[in-house]
Amino acid sequence: RGGICFCVDLDPRWVIKLIKKGWMEHLKAYQEHVIDQAMTILSANHEIKCMFTTPKLLDALATRLEKEGSSLKKAGITGIFCGGTEMTSQWIRFAIEEFLGPDVYIAPTYGNTLMGLAASDMPKAEEGYKIAYYAPQPRAAIEVVDFDDYNKVVPYGASGRVRLTTLTRELFIPGFMERDEGEREMPSEKYPWDGISGVRPWRGVAAQTTVGVY
Repeated sequence: RGGICFCVDLDPRWVIKLIKKGWMEHLKAYQEHVIDQAMTILSANHEIKCMFTTPKLLDALATRLEKEGSSLKKAGITGIFCGGTEMTSQWIRFAIEEFLGPDVYIAPTYGNTLMGLAASDMPKAEEGYKIAYYAPQPRAAIEVVDFDDYNKVVPYGASGRVRLTTLTRELFIPGFMERDEGEREMPSEKYPWDGISGVRPWRGVAAQTTVGVY
């Protein structure tokens, strides 16, 4: 807040088309094109400290910086918002241990236009690097409901589909069924309402879902 936002040119729809066509060489070239933009911005002495990215692009950027004798920390980054369906506990542990270290904070995020961003505390080793997301209440609230009965909330730790309710000054959408599923999580000290972990494409559409840069 109070700073300048720098953006890269990124078209996720084109990435998905490349994957579906099997044009892996083009896909790699496009990823390099995106990383080139990020490298240009980071090298322009803008004193950028916060970054918003996806797991795959964070991996690619950190790898490029490493090849050039630098790192995210050396580039000045102190905090990262990172969102994507492929963010597992294994990946976040790898990212923290190999790319970030103790001085770069990463906040896993999950969300969309209707929800906004559901945040997670920085995963910790003592908790198995578990990622639990909590919706930005009261703007949005999520429930994990039974796959066969959308009016039934599943027990804590059980799997179900995400049901979203959005309430803003301009819009009220109750009980919207998202194309995601996961496990219901207990409230936390920071977020005293239900959360969700293990977010992944809902099994009803998972087979038809192509994961691109996200």
